[in-house]
Amino acid sequence: MKQLFIIFILFSQTYFSQSVSDHLDKSVKEMLSTSNALSANLSFYISDENGNLVYEYNGNKGLSTASTQKIFTSAAALETLGKNYQFKTTASYSGKISNGILDGDFYITSNGDPTLGSWRWENYKPENFKQQLLEAIKKSGIKKISGNLIVDDSYFDFQSTPGGWPWNDLGNYYGAGTFGVNWRENQFDIHINGNQFKSFSYDLNQVNWINELKTGGNSDKSLIFTAPHSETAMINGTLPAGKITTVSGATPNPPMQLAVEIKKLLEENGVSISGRTTTYYNEKIAGKSISKAPTQNQIFEYKSPTLDKIVYWFLRKSINLYGETLIKTMAKEKRNNPSFETGVDFLKDFWKSKGINPMMINFADGSGLSPQNYVSAKAQVQALLYAKKQNWFDAFYEGFPTQNGIKMKSGTIKDSKSFAGYQTSKSGKNYVFSIILNNYQGGSISNALFKILDNLK
Repeated sequence: MKQLFIIFILFSQTYFSQSVSDHLDKSVKEMLSTSNALSANLSFYISDENGNLVYEYNGNKGLSTASTQKIFTSAAALETLGKNYQFKTTASYSGKISNGILDGDFYITSNGDPTLGSWRWENYKPENFKQQLLEAIKKSGIKKISGNLIVDDSYFDFQSTPGGWPWNDLGNYYGAGTFGVNWRENQFDIHINGNQFKSFSYDLNQVNWINELKTGGNSDKSLIFTAPHSETAMINGTLPAGKITTVSGATPNPPMQLAVEIKKLLEENGVSISGRTTTYYNEKIAGKSISKAPTQNQIFEYKSPTLDKIVYWFLRKSINLYGETLIKTMAKEKRNNPSFETGVDFLKDFWKSKGINPMMINFADGSGLSPQNYVSAKAQVQALLYAKKQNWFDAFYEGFPTQNGIKMKSGTIKDSKSFAGYQTSKSGKNYVFSIILNNYQGGSISNALFKILDNLK
């Protein structure tokens, strides 16, 4: 009797798995037979929680994955840096303080904290950082700086954006690059009435605008073009007439933006500065050399939220800045070379060491914004399965949004969509999946994929 029961259970599981596989296959073929999918490419892979294959369609095929690329970056960062890792921003000085006068330069530096001045945490907003810095300066006794105010942004190399990012993404908020010192998530907002600027979320430092906006339509079809360290910015496209629209862009020079804001803060509070307000790379661009921040005479240390909290927002709101910062941080911490190339190589080597075929993970950045990322659905499932066995998994899993009733990360670039995550069916079956669809033209690409994934519910 016991043997018959075991046979029945095994038969039921096999039949149920076949049934799910059959339904998935039917849904996939229906979607691919539509006119919208005429030239589309699909990579789809599903396993159970133990890694046993449930269904695949071109599971090994590498496609542009968009933001589900963040799965690889966040998991690698949690393991290599640790979920309690914190970024640090410090203030220090050269020279001596005598009778309230700093006879030397005043420095602010960071190891790339992407949350510095972020609005996402109540205790980490720009005003909190500024107030704590001001209190530290008052405590040090500094009332006048005879030298320069310097933001030392040299922790990372000069290149702030990956080489594969499209030009029409760079100036928009989601295309903000990562610097040695980041500020306000390197993002600003413009409030625009029709095609006329009304106000900015804060005063941008030395940015000259070319406004080629036109009014038309019912939605935001504008694009902002800024470039790192450039003082020229452009906005074009269309915005609806007769109402105020908020458009968000990428700050061209976040370290310098912080420098001018700190100068204003000090002067408003009675601390004068006799010298220049500048940054390490601004001086380098001008052909000048400047000392890096001294490790002694430190008067202030400001720590970021822990990495698990950062990964939550990285996955939940798909913040590309966080991904590129993590790529450079791993490169700096593990290979002492904070370049994008080194970070991408490190990420690929990390996942290769976990058993993923390197042919299936052709990374180009840490966030997925580059269309040069080519990743297979099977590789994403393997990464998700690996993460599920680690002691940091809860922090990783918490960041996944719930979409269409499924816990999954999404990715979107032109005519392409991806979803990857975890799902428990009504019958209690646990699935791990990734689906990537490229060049699906017309119609709702999300709804097309939701119809397939509904088979897992």
